[in-house]
Amino acid sequence: MIDKLLCKLDVSKTPYHAVREAETELKSNGFIELKETEKWRLAKGGKYYVIRDGSALVAFRIGENYSFAIVASHTDSPCFKLKLNAENASAGCVKLDVEKYGGGLLYTWLDAPLKIAGRIISEKEGRITSRIAEFEENFVIPSVAIHFNRNANDGIKFNPQVDMQALAALGSVAGDIVKRAENEEKYGKTLDYDLFLTAAQKPFPFGFNNEFVCSPRVDNLTSVFASVSGIINCVPECFPVIFLADNEEVGSRTKQGAGSTFLKDVLYRINSVLGKTDEDFRISLGNSFLVSCDNAHAVHPNHPELSDPDNKTLLGGGVVIKHHANQNYTTDAFSSAAFKYVLDRAGVKRQDFFMRSDLPSGGTLGAISSSQVSVRSVDIGMPQLAMHSYAETFAAADYLETEKGLTAFLSSDFSADGYDKITVK
Repeated sequence: MIDKLLCKLDVSKTPYHAVREAETELKSNGFIELKETEKWRLAKGGKYYVIRDGSALVAFRIGENYSFAIVASHTDSPCFKLKLNAENASAGCVKLDVEKYGGGLLYTWLDAPLKIAGRIISEKEGRITSRIAEFEENFVIPSVAIHFNRNANDGIKFNPQVDMQALAALGSVAGDIVKRAENEEKYGKTLDYDLFLTAAQKPFPFGFNNEFVCSPRVDNLTSVFASVSGIINCVPECFPVIFLADNEEVGSRTKQGAGSTFLKDVLYRINSVLGKTDEDFRISLGNSFLVSCDNAHAVHPNHPELSDPDNKTLLGGGVVIKHHANQNYTTDAFSSAAFKYVLDRAGVKRQDFFMRSDLPSGGTLGAISSSQVSVRSVDIGMPQLAMHSYAETFAAADYLETEKGLTAFLSSDFSADGYDKITVK
């Protein structure tokens, strides 16, 4: 099972690739594609999915009881985005001009293999189309030798415009990006692209017992593929839903991000196609539950002092429930308790995360999704090390626990009685 995950982490270089992988698995398990531009027909017991802009996906199943069990995760990870006219000459070489995408740990990207991947937009006979692409070549961002910066090991401040440009070729001839993207006979003229420099390191297990995994894009494709597995393997009581959103690393406020109406649009269309009223929809949301599934920080073995001393989130400790007083996470005691009940009933290991009170806490897509679809929610994740690094580390056992926990959640049914009672079936 972990081997299958490693393959998906490897090939899912960009959100477009990750959504394609999710779609392939859903289709092979009987899910039917719906399109936002066409009328929908839904059948009892049916399994469906919708894609927006190639990088976000909502999948759902028609269950018995009309409320929603939703898992939200995100398809993007920190990397670098190529500008147009990206190739420029310097010191007898051609470099790639890039913008930083998200809050990556920049020093980890030096002297490591990179790929160009993303989507290419072409025009043929007035029809503009998009296709997913990955270039065969490797690229590298070279570091500066310590002989030129004797204080390098004391810390470096990186300038993305200067320090994070990748080597592409010898000489001064530009135009290779468009040349490799072009296929006029088949696709027509290339007009534009969304191409990224992404980590090309293949995922690998390590440790005396191969209990650890190091891989690019652990945050947050492990949540994406665990939720895909969950909706395929669950036994639905209510309507299980997974939302694979894009652009979380840059704020989520895009048409395909958690701040968009994508999830709400899909849920409301389900309501409409099934012949339900607006009042039915409001009642269903009142009985619904959302799990925001983004990864969590494990205690770093070399720096345990950076974690809260009384709530240690450990590799191998199972699913993490994330808490924050200022609501960077949506978890409250009620949602935490309900989710803990689901995990305990399924025999899934769990633990709680709190940030050190003297360090700022990051946020995720849970609160942003809740601003569009206001339901009871909890923030969870798989514990990992080196978040936002070129490659990140996790314990294989924790992924299996996460997959098992999400399957149990999507198999559950929730009903609320006012604000102070919730029944989990």
